Amino acid sequence: MPVTTQQPSPRKLHIADQDYHYIDLCDLVSQEQLQRMPYSLRILLENVARCSPHNLPDLLAFLDGSSSGGEVNYYPNRLMFHDTTCLPALADFAGLRDAVHELGGDARAINPSIPAVLAIDHSVIVEEFDHPDALARNLDIDFRRNAERYRFIKWAERSLDNFSVVPPGTGIIHQVNMESLARVVWTEEDDQGRQWIHPDNMVATDSHTPMINALGILAWGVGGLEGQAAVLGEPVTLTLPEVVGIHLTGGLSPGVTAMDLALNIAELLRSEGVVGKFVEFCGPGLSTLGWAARGTVANMAPEYGATVMFFPFDDVTMDYLTLSGRSVELREQVGTYLEQQQLWRRDDAPEPRFHKRLTLDLSAIEPSVAGPHQPHERHPLAQLADSYRQTGRPSVELLATSRHSELPDDTPDWVMELDHGTVAIAAITSCTNTANPAEMIQAGLLARRARARGLKRRPWVKTSLSPGSRIVGDYLEAANLQDDFDALGFAVAGFGCMTCIGNSGGLIPEVHQLVRNGLDGVAILSGNRNFQGRVNPMLSSGYLMSPALVVAYALAGDVTRDITRDPLCHDDNGDPVYLHELMPSDEEVDALVHEVVVPEAFSRRNATLWDGTEHWQQLQAEGSLRFDWAADSTYLRRPRYLEAVPRTARDSLAIREARVIMQLGDNVTTDHMSPAGAIPAESLAGRYLIEHGESAQDLNQYSTRRSNHEVMLRGAFTNSRVDNLLPGTSSGGKGVWARPLDESAPQPLYEAAQSYVKADVPLVVFAGNNYGAGSSRDWAAKAQALLGVRAVIAISFERIHRSNLIGMGILPLRLTGGQTPEALKLSGNERFDIHLPEHLQLGTNPVSLTIRRGETTQSIALELPIDSDQELRYLWNGGILPYVLRKQLATVQAPPSTPPSSTSGV
Repeated sequence: MPVTTQQPSPRKLHIADQDYHYIDLCDLVSQEQLQRMPYSLRILLENVARCSPHNLPDLLAFLDGSSSGGEVNYYPNRLMFHDTTCLPALADFAGLRDAVHELGGDARAINPSIPAVLAIDHSVIVEEFDHPDALARNLDIDFRRNAERYRFIKWAERSLDNFSVVPPGTGIIHQVNMESLARVVWTEEDDQGRQWIHPDNMVATDSHTPMINALGILAWGVGGLEGQAAVLGEPVTLTLPEVVGIHLTGGLSPGVTAMDLALNIAELLRSEGVVGKFVEFCGPGLSTLGWAARGTVANMAPEYGATVMFFPFDDVTMDYLTLSGRSVELREQVGTYLEQQQLWRRDDAPEPRFHKRLTLDLSAIEPSVAGPHQPHERHPLAQLADSYRQTGRPSVELLATSRHSELPDDTPDWVMELDHGTVAIAAITSCTNTANPAEMIQAGLLARRARARGLKRRPWVKTSLSPGSRIVGDYLEAANLQDDFDALGFAVAGFGCMTCIGNSGGLIPEVHQLVRNGLDGVAILSGNRNFQGRVNPMLSSGYLMSPALVVAYALAGDVTRDITRDPLCHDDNGDPVYLHELMPSDEEVDALVHEVVVPEAFSRRNATLWDGTEHWQQLQAEGSLRFDWAADSTYLRRPRYLEAVPRTARDSLAIREARVIMQLGDNVTTDHMSPAGAIPAESLAGRYLIEHGESAQDLNQYSTRRSNHEVMLRGAFTNSRVDNLLPGTSSGGKGVWARPLDESAPQPLYEAAQSYVKADVPLVVFAGNNYGAGSSRDWAAKAQALLGVRAVIAISFERIHRSNLIGMGILPLRLTGGQTPEALKLSGNERFDIHLPEHLQLGTNPVSLTIRRGETTQSIALELPIDSDQELRYLWNGGILPYVLRKQLATVQAPPSTPPSSTSGV
């Protein structure tokens, strides 16, 4: 915890025979102002006053309305990683230790300065399904493929301070956080031996981190690079946010789920525009929402664009702390401290004043789905079929001849029944809904009734159940519902993110062939994202919905009918089976929830949280100061960007004689940039791995290879749904291709970029709106930096990706005055100079772009928004990691107030 002499004088609070120091919010603002302040800002105020008091005047001015903006430093108590961000972070830690040692520093200084927890949840894949041993088989495959990565994690656990691991097969990062790790209040000892108490606040390297806002904990997602900096003691910079209040009235109607509410809120807030804002709930309807419903809504914050989706702590939250097995001691700390600080929301308390206040009547929410491509594309359940038909799919009969000729003679008869809209995947997955016992038990009871009618999944549907924690598995077993899930094909495939993050595995072989021939298969899932190709690279359409509806569509087998009116299917007697016949009542669900979701279940699992399976326990790794990189490893490579780092920062941010490598359209997500899903054997990355001794069947997922830059660079921008818009570079669905430096025929981006890198020619990227939407993937920025990109010029940026670009030393520049990349009519032959002002400052900086086309010169205005001094430091140092390295060596300097006279390129 940072300490400064400007820190407000602490007070003492006596709890259970222990005195704690704390910063009293009433010493900072008046009682009236505190009561009208949003609860999320109360927690932010405490953090700034305690940890970064030099920011306090700016924050107080913002709170009293005398200032409309500014930025503050936020110091989280703790940080969580998942494995696809943590493995690269750990490789960076090892690389930093190497670099510090090689430059004469003390490598022991490179350690987490706040507690960091890794939850290994992003690696396991749905290879096996609809089998009693699917869980065990998938774990076997997981450990066979990832043993080297997991041994590296064990090395880190034994070599780094303040670093703990939730092993594979235990649960999903957000659900583990909510059920086991979150404390609501935090206690710690400072360097003077004083005990402090303050709110539990955190960041995590996943955009769905705000799920923990459901417990009144201030937290949001950050990029992997920003997370690494936070772990090393650097602040997370935050532009002071507007807070949008949602005043809830009424209550959810019978049969309406928390997922239905979440999708309605996604539609509302995406339309409203809350990117970069805090959203906070209030009103009489709030007390009707249980802890699980709050978690479902908060989990989807990035789908609304919000930074925070905050539910103030109240009686419902305290009941959850009891249910989830939190200790009496912790609950006493929580109760005493939150009451003292007016952080416990009471029904009779004044409603906070918000920058904007929306009203939502919970009784107006109806059963809903979202799709086919975006989480905010909400439709009433009854309109799903119409929404799909509006995608304009032609009849699959046009494909019948080629389809039939390419399938073997023993192909099942059902193949010829399939048409566009066929459900290829039905997955109950993701902490969005598997953290919600009511929704899981509703789905289980629907499965029980379907089983009683003799129903099974349609044979072409790949079904899976991946609970977010072992606790879910326990209560499904206690309720005897797992047998019912199993009977319908929803055997537990693993305890991890799985389908929700693209680890869906292969389709059923016959369906795979049909999709290759043009069939538009659909993914149905209870997750939080359905971007094209995300769930499975072969499926462009996907719908989000509650777990019970996932089961229903596995029975229906397609999305081309209205299941609220038409039969789902027919039973063995030929009788129609309707959704309303299978759906249990809320009373039936609630009774079973209260019977099997009990504190003892949480306590048992929390006691074994860190143990792991036998696979994990058998892995061996020794700790050491520096990691022994294996020259032949295809998983772990010393990070290239941490090799040969100069001792001092660069002397100019100007860019001269740059070339454009690609022009991209609107809404290019990090899923388009950073490779995801299985590594195809025929891809550049696949060929590299096979050349280096890997077998074609064990190439694994890109997410598992993120600590090998050779793989990630070859896979960057290879998503089939992103294309280079520069003339003559279209790849026909093979990802981004580009022209090499000699302007010869286009090549895959990686190959083309090497010619520029070797010649030390800086590259720029042009893009449209919302560049970098989606998950907080640091490799989306790392890949661009290692491919030689020095600036991205876009109409607008998503928050986390913009931060990651800065974290890699890349300039995120905005087009102004309605300019678009299309209007510039780029050919790819231009030369670019980027001129920055002599004095960069916080806020919006004017930047000039000179475009040279032969003898013709054009100048256009750009903007470089700078949100914090920290961003300036990162840009001048070429990124976060070089800055941290130089700081450890005490060679880092403050950004110059005026750039040196040198105009050499970056």
